[in-house]
Amino acid sequence: MRVTEGGVEFEVSDARDGASEGRGEGVFYNPTQELNRDVTVAVLRAYREREPRAETYLDAMTASGVRALRAAGEGWDVTAADTDPDAVSLARENLARNDLSGSVVERDANVLMHDSTFDVIDLDPFGTPIPFADAAFANARDLVAVTATDTAPLCGAHFESGVRSYSAVPRNTDYHPEMGLRILLSALVRTAARYDTAARPICSHVSRHYVRTYLELDGRATKADECIDELGYVHHCEDCLTREAEWGLVPRPPETCPACGGNRVVTAGPLWLGTIRERDFVAAVRDHVDDDMGEAARARRLLETLEIELDEPTHYDQHRLCKEWTRSAPAMDDFLADLRDAGYAASRAHYHGTAFKTDASVAEIRDATSE
Repeated sequence: MRVTEGGVEFEVSDARDGASEGRGEGVFYNPTQELNRDVTVAVLRAYREREPRAETYLDAMTASGVRALRAAGEGWDVTAADTDPDAVSLARENLARNDLSGSVVERDANVLMHDSTFDVIDLDPFGTPIPFADAAFANARDLVAVTATDTAPLCGAHFESGVRSYSAVPRNTDYHPEMGLRILLSALVRTAARYDTAARPICSHVSRHYVRTYLELDGRATKADECIDELGYVHHCEDCLTREAEWGLVPRPPETCPACGGNRVVTAGPLWLGTIRERDFVAAVRDHVDDDMGEAARARRLLETLEIELDEPTHYDQHRLCKEWTRSAPAMDDFLADLRDAGYAASRAHYHGTAFKTDASVAEIRDATSE
């Protein structure tokens, strides 16, 4: 099967959505991840302007080689790795087909990362990236890009698996996409800190069935300490949907909800409570999305929303709140305008169409948007 994506043409033996159809057998190409790869290319373009000396790029689980192929097309010194000999052969053929140079090796990603150093390391495994995080943060110079497709463990729907994989307590709330992102960021930040390295997210998003983040590295232990200071917990009331963030690694959960007095308060964490992106960098990434990208329109919309999104550590679901209050949901723009008119900050959140962020409490949201 011949596929064209982002200006390169390549052969694949199978095309399917790994998140919904499973990993299956053999090498496959996931067309639903094109948005992920389009944004990756835009990030690589923007990051090269930010850090001109960055040259080497590792696609640690290359499969068909499409991600490595597109990075090579941008002029990066690419290494692609896979343990499957069929994947290695296919990736080499695809590089040659496009007259692009790059090294394709049949090696375990962890072994390769421990043996070699790269400016940018890209982890795009099937499922959790955590088994590869130590090697990546120990041996990347500038940037680590990570995809996680195990969204059920991350957001608390598969609770025990989430605890095992991420050494944190996830909770399945109405802001479950953000729960998953902040659980992942917490685990990655803590992993990097073990190597006296600060890993700070400069662009992150949740799209469909995956979480994607790009973390810039700083090898100063004091900067790693600053990242640890941005970890903490969220206490969530399952009755009235009130949530409170608490910074620090020692949680002090309330016995009852401070808003409604109910005793169904659950605690999630440690979570990354800091910003999930750097606004100026996201704007630069958006500027590097071009019309030749198959998901250009979606990528621009995503990045535009992400750039202006408030830094509150959880988002609200408008429909969930209105259902709780037994009222119909108005147009989102009108809803947010009412919050701003009442003196609160409010923005859309990129997680889905009815997600928004505000510095207002649940009670304040209810009063400000009442008819």
